[in-house]
Amino acid sequence: MTTQAATHLNGVNVDQLMATVNAIQQNPDLARFQFRAHNEWMRGGHSRTTIQGFYGAGQEDTSRSRPFVLEGDEPPVLLGGNAGPNAVEAVLHALASCLAVGFVYNAAARGINVESLSFDLEGDLDLRAFLGLSEEVRPGYEGIRLTYRVKSDAPREKIVELCEYVKKTSPVLDIIRNPVPVTVTLAA
Repeated sequence: MTTQAATHLNGVNVDQLMATVNAIQQNPDLARFQFRAHNEWMRGGHSRTTIQGFYGAGQEDTSRSRPFVLEGDEPPVLLGGNAGPNAVEAVLHALASCLAVGFVYNAAARGINVESLSFDLEGDLDLRAFLGLSEEVRPGYEGIRLTYRVKSDAPREKIVELCEYVKKTSPVLDIIRNPVPVTVTLAA
């Protein structure tokens, strides 16, 4: 009996990735996920978010034995204590993290070896809306600029083509670019 070794590229098990894609093609309900987070205010601008369980692939996931803990705060100039990045900085992290996963997974699926990948992000924000001083400016980012660098054996046009695909399929980029209905409710 012969055992075939899994194909790995960019740290991704390509065989498992393709099996996941095939399973979702066979049963689209497996693609439905629900992610959850719980946040507690600590003091001042500091809050703590815990993330552990989620629903996906047709069941509740129990693979995380401990929660992830994310600290959020403001820098001193915004009356915080620097216990963690502020929320808008966390958005930049979420965007870069999502694009990195999409880039590396899709590169692996296409047989593209990625030696290194990095992102630099900048977001411009006018605090006047947040502070209630203006209704003419939006409270969120006015714009985000992202530059990426890739070291790969693939030609530049393949990298650009890959990035265009990743931009079309990135959940976080979609969340940022398009309005998402959000319900805010005071618990009983």
